[in-house]
Amino acid sequence: MKLALTAAELRRRFAAAAPAAETLYGDEGTRPGRETLTPASVLIPIVAREAAGSAGLTVIFTQRAAHLKDHSGQVSFPGGRVAASDPSPEATALRESREEIGLDSARVEILGRLPEYHTRTGYRITPVVGVVAPPLELRADASEVEDIFEVPLAFLLDPANHQRHSREWQGELRWFFAMPYEGRYIWGATAGMLVNLYRHLARSG
Repeated sequence: MKLALTAAELRRRFAAAAPAAETLYGDEGTRPGRETLTPASVLIPIVAREAAGSAGLTVIFTQRAAHLKDHSGQVSFPGGRVAASDPSPEATALRESREEIGLDSARVEILGRLPEYHTRTGYRITPVVGVVAPPLELRADASEVEDIFEVPLAFLLDPANHQRHSREWQGELRWFFAMPYEGRYIWGATAGMLVNLYRHLARSG
């Protein structure tokens, strides 16, 4: 079922239902134990443009800098590890978004959380969903982010775009979600969290 939602409908659906306890994992195989994972948080920033209806909603992504040791060049949401001074996953997501892309926290309306997403690389990520009010003056932290771009939310919430890809890793064939868009390769944990977002919104409709 394809979803084309307004900002008001997003607010209603998040208020209507708590996220499912069970999360979708983008790759198959044994899941790592929660107690061994490093806590992290990301912001799924949905920008509400002036255009009427769902056409005005986009999602902000970053492309990680090529020189980074981990996940270099990959498409991701702004976010990172939980700091000792962060009182909540929301605080982590907002702090990291300020540091990575210069997003003003005052322009973010938090709608809620999605279930934790556990990765093979050792993290348990809390996705925090927020509506962002323009105008925006974003700036990339060159030490972490190579580029900032946006993708229409309607494209990301269309199951026809939720592709399953595979690649060989450490001698095994791994399957994961991918959502290629205009030369950008959105895949892995980022795509998996977007599928979780779609399923949450479809369930709460």
